[in-house]
Amino acid sequence: MSAFTNLVAESATPRSFGLFIDGALQSTAGRRMMPVIAPATGEVIAEVVEADAADVDLAIRAARRAFESDEWGGMALRARCRLVNRLADVMEAHLEELFALETLNNGRPIRETRAQIARVPDLFRYNAGLAMARRDSVIPVEGDYHAFTNRLPVGVVANVTPFNHPLLIACRNIAPTLASGCTTVVKPSELTPLTTLRLAELFAEAGLPAGVLNVVTGYGAVAGKALSEHPGINKLVLTGGTESGRAAGSAAARNFASQTLELGGKTPVAVFADCDVDRAVSYAAFGAFVGAGQTCVCAARHLVQRPVYDEFVAKLAARAEAIRVGDPFEMTTQMGPVISARQRERVLGFVETGLAEGARLVAGGRVPEELGNSGGFFVRPTVFADVTPEMTIAREEVFGPFTVVIPFDTEEDALRIANDSPYGLAAAVHTGDVARAHRFARNVQAGIVWINDHHRVDAASPWGGVKLSGIGREFGEEAFNAYFTAKAVMVNTSGAPFDWYDPYALDARLN
Repeated sequence: MSAFTNLVAESATPRSFGLFIDGALQSTAGRRMMPVIAPATGEVIAEVVEADAADVDLAIRAARRAFESDEWGGMALRARCRLVNRLADVMEAHLEELFALETLNNGRPIRETRAQIARVPDLFRYNAGLAMARRDSVIPVEGDYHAFTNRLPVGVVANVTPFNHPLLIACRNIAPTLASGCTTVVKPSELTPLTTLRLAELFAEAGLPAGVLNVVTGYGAVAGKALSEHPGINKLVLTGGTESGRAAGSAAARNFASQTLELGGKTPVAVFADCDVDRAVSYAAFGAFVGAGQTCVCAARHLVQRPVYDEFVAKLAARAEAIRVGDPFEMTTQMGPVISARQRERVLGFVETGLAEGARLVAGGRVPEELGNSGGFFVRPTVFADVTPEMTIAREEVFGPFTVVIPFDTEEDALRIANDSPYGLAAAVHTGDVARAHRFARNVQAGIVWINDHHRVDAASPWGGVKLSGIGREFGEEAFNAYFTAKAVMVNTSGAPFDWYDPYALDARLN
């Protein structure tokens, strides 16, 4: 039985885990360790190594060796695809363990964790399918030439992941990394490293060659910085806050590494008077409070047309107050804690800001009385009404169970308010008018739009933002293709003699 499995069974006994480099967990002897805390109880459940720049360098060197090795770099395409599919099967066989470990580590209710992670193995199958179906291009060119492209794996990928969806976000980049033939060093959030470490262990046991997948734990300011700026990476993939993305992206750009960055958001949801209000409220509660609101696509700004504004506010407030907050391992729990005491204070700080700005608190905004002594980082789902677009709570990302409701009059007003943000990750619209839905989806400044829905994703559908919400796309062919570099090859098929410096060759071709 793995030590990770024992950790779930005996969570009162903290265990120590080393870095995962070159196919194995490393020793923790003599290493500086950092605590991993269960957000539902505030207890230390594990310790992991506080990696430094030397550790990152060691992991990148292992990834480079694997990339250039015959065992991985020279593996035949079909063999690699079979291996990636086998990894999906192995992950699926260990889902119950991963469900429990992730719920323990990040506090999401077990029902949510099951619904999300159960679909992750298909990311590997989807990307293996893309690899099998891949065709390089033959390019029609003028003259006696045969031109074509070779797509080659880009190399070593640095993958920096956040705390909110530890396994999903790690795997949405590990999957195309492996299917493309690249190698990777993953730096999980210091708050939620456990499922990523366990996945690396499972994949090694399933036959993934040493060095292909490495995991370095540590703080962003040290390990994350060292990884992003290392000259040995060829691609940086990061999901996190906009400022973290700006710093890491700038560092990676100095070495001309390509980048995919999914950053902050302040998702607008336009609710028109012709929609089913009860249905819109159900999606509002889901969009705002799933994952305790700690999602980049959290339904943070509800723009509601005035004829249904009061009804919407009253019903959303009632739904928020009815949400059962508590132990994430209880199947009846509907929302767990936020990730840390610091994050809870951030959410409560925005409550004070909203009140000071004159907004009307209609739900939540407090620590649940019955959980005040639990040690966990709980906060009630929070709704503010009578918010104006200029208020701080309508502009800054809270990253917690916190949403605001803003009234509007016309479709043009809704679009103007929705686009009045530095962010552009996602948006949603609720309406019974199909033409309006398509107009809004076309004109709203966002990389992802849902019509009469929220927070849906598919392995084949591209995911990413515009403006300060990042660059590049994850999921879909767009993401898979970004793990390759294209090499152009041109073959002279004429066999004719050539002498550029022949003074009589007046019609010689230069380009």
